[in-house]
Amino acid sequence: MNQTDQTDQKTILVAVTDIFFYTKVRDALMSKGYRIERARTQQDIAEKASATIPSAFILNMNDETLNAFQALETLTADARLKTIPILAFANHEEVDTFNRARALGVTKIVSRNEFSARLKDLVEEILAAGVWGKG
Repeated sequence: MNQTDQTDQKTILVAVTDIFFYTKVRDALMSKGYRIERARTQQDIAEKASATIPSAFILNMNDETLNAFQALETLTADARLKTIPILAFANHEEVDTFNRARALGVTKIVSRNEFSARLKDLVEEILAAGVWGKG
């Protein structure tokens, strides 16, 4: 079985704990036909990612409950998951967060404002790019 056969082409794993923000993401992506799986803890990320093999991950780098950098390390350490594109977002002034996320294998990282304004387009971009930026 190849990667395309194993990956759930319509499932996106969203690692955010803020229910209001998650609802906004879910509603926007469900309207495009995606199935959304929510991860609230480190254990959720590992378990749901392994069980589902989603087509993409969305990660809030500023989530105070979830250690986003640990989540990235978990995702990129698993050979089955490290080729799945990751869309991350953070506060625009956090240059170190942007740089560290890129170094850990994020496909695309944007400001929270851009994420909110362009969510559907950004998801389409990372899915089209696949593993662009990952090596």
